Amino acid sequence: MKTGVCYYPEHWPEERWAQDAAQMRELGLSVVRIGEFAWSRLETRDGTLHLDWLQRAIDTLHAAGLSVVLGTPTATPPRWMLDKHPDMLAVDADGRIRDFGSRRHYCFSHEAYLAECRRIVEILARRFGQHPAIIAWQTDNEYGCHSTSISYSGHALAAFQRWCEARYGTIDLLNDAWGNVFWSMEYDNFEQIGLPVGNVTESNPSHQLAFWRFSSNQIARFNRAQCDIIREHSPGRDVVHNFMGNFVEFDHHEVSRDLDVATWDNYPLGFLTRDNGDATDQERYLRTGHPDGSAFHHDLYRGCCNGRWWVMEQQPGPVNWAPYNPAPLAGMVRLWGWEAFAHGAELMSYFRWRQAPFAQEQTHTGLLLSNGDADVAATELADLNRELADLASFSVEELRREAPGDASLDEPSTAEPAQQAPNETIDRLLGALPVHSDIAIIFSYAGNAIQDIQLPGGSTYSPLGFCQRVHSACRQWGANVDIIAPTAPLDNYRLVLVCSSTEDDPDLVSRLKAAHQQQQSVIVLFPGTGSRSSEYRIPDSLPPGHFEQLLPVQIIRSESLPTNELLSATGSTGRNRRCSQWREEVKSPVEPRMHFDDQWGFHYEQQGVHYINAIPDNNSLLSLLGELLEEAGIAGRDLGPWLRTQRIGPYRVAFNFGARPVELDKELGSLLDFHHDTPLLIGSRTLEQAQVAVWVAE
Repeated sequence: MKTGVCYYPEHWPEERWAQDAAQMRELGLSVVRIGEFAWSRLETRDGTLHLDWLQRAIDTLHAAGLSVVLGTPTATPPRWMLDKHPDMLAVDADGRIRDFGSRRHYCFSHEAYLAECRRIVEILARRFGQHPAIIAWQTDNEYGCHSTSISYSGHALAAFQRWCEARYGTIDLLNDAWGNVFWSMEYDNFEQIGLPVGNVTESNPSHQLAFWRFSSNQIARFNRAQCDIIREHSPGRDVVHNFMGNFVEFDHHEVSRDLDVATWDNYPLGFLTRDNGDATDQERYLRTGHPDGSAFHHDLYRGCCNGRWWVMEQQPGPVNWAPYNPAPLAGMVRLWGWEAFAHGAELMSYFRWRQAPFAQEQTHTGLLLSNGDADVAATELADLNRELADLASFSVEELRREAPGDASLDEPSTAEPAQQAPNETIDRLLGALPVHSDIAIIFSYAGNAIQDIQLPGGSTYSPLGFCQRVHSACRQWGANVDIIAPTAPLDNYRLVLVCSSTEDDPDLVSRLKAAHQQQQSVIVLFPGTGSRSSEYRIPDSLPPGHFEQLLPVQIIRSESLPTNELLSATGSTGRNRRCSQWREEVKSPVEPRMHFDDQWGFHYEQQGVHYINAIPDNNSLLSLLGELLEEAGIAGRDLGPWLRTQRIGPYRVAFNFGARPVELDKELGSLLDFHHDTPLLIGSRTLEQAQVAVWVAE
């Protein structure tokens, strides 16, 4: 895994650039992202270009042996752009204009702004596309950040009407698909269609889902326009975008189809304090981040671009944007780096190089303080890079012993990066280390939207949050997990968990059936599976629609419950499951494994296909997943709330997020390839908090 940093040469005196580049190399950094917010310096007025300073910055980094990821500056259109296109701004759900003075102040449906973006991207791609330092391009920055995925502008309205006409063909077909006969909502033509906002009561859920799909399509279209230009003028370089954490406002799988690498911005402490409402988690993990928070997104984004993924922005210290911004515990910056490595990252890039002394992010730390002195994270980064280099050296020696005389194991070239081809394999000797998982979680962004719009999960229920809980339970059993799109191949998975694929999807059903029949995969369907069509209608055969082909069940009623309303289901063996938030009444010839007190059944299974018709609490979910892993033949061991492991290539890596030291000989055991005589490559057998251990797995 390479390490990198986000750098803003336009923020600092030019005479400092060479010194910065030399310091980056001293810390072991090899990749630098620049340019993504620099439009006002690249084009000071309409048509007045100043690209020479960027040329000098890239040349300076290149001379120091650093590779460059060049960002397109379209997330921050300059002020003169607004004078030229005063109607380019997005509008929020309350009709307020999202004005100039920050960033992401544009509407994805504004055609003239899209043309301006194409123009500046082509200028940059023509000028820098063949530069030997450029290994990749980042399109824009954090699509949708600050709730900018969806705009209610006039341009969005007109584009949505055109989108509806292209999707449905005739207004009668749209009326039928949306069920507009209800409440006399029928339209006479596409020009009558409004946006699903500002109604007397809630909008038609079919209308809401269509607008979500449209808005997601607009982001994919915007991204594709940039990708096409970059590929034309800068062939052989990767095209990437930096996604975010806990963010489902658009379909990331759809956008990723135009990318080479999915990257994301990882802020473990910021996400914990902003997005995790569990008081116990907040207290336990305040300075470490949740043990499965980053891992979930590593696994999610690894599934977006055929296994290729990076961290583009990694938290190095306190941030500026969360409700609370604690400092990471000593050792966590290093641990987060090893965690990314263990999940298959090709690059871990830190945000940012030097803390800004001005504007909105003054309290957001970097690798350096604002005066240029090294901050705490710089030391931990240097340690991480030394250890990664040691591990690579060990791997080469192991391969040499296994294949003596193999010419492919020659030492890598000592030539400077400028003399090497762009996009050379991250590790020329080993290639990217594979992450093998026996478990797949199917996650659908559209399914998540369907559940968010109306399904009866209750006001506190989060479909994304439940998927994260399922993932966390698998990891607590010590298992690797892939998170994949509903369209992804299902080959070689022993256990397939359908978490948020709410759409009644006959193609997915066919592939699940094939995986179950041909490779004996255990299939698990969670509540809501197949409960709505792609147009947000209840299937004619009742939920789970086509999924009934896998297991004969019908959902005849569902209810949402407050989180403090726990219902217990008990089986004939006395085993108990506690559930809350969402429960479904099932009609089926299959006898349920358990019953609630009111005789609603719980947990239906037939020949290795399971339907879980309620939301288990954490302990019940952990126990349930343990049984499912055992049924699928996947070895596991309950690691508790703080210890985690991940298998990557020939290695297993262990992480301690808890305050109590962990005795690996006791906590892991032979189930996870660890024995009393297993030598450690990194770390010690007594694993302190925020520490890492690495060994060669069996």
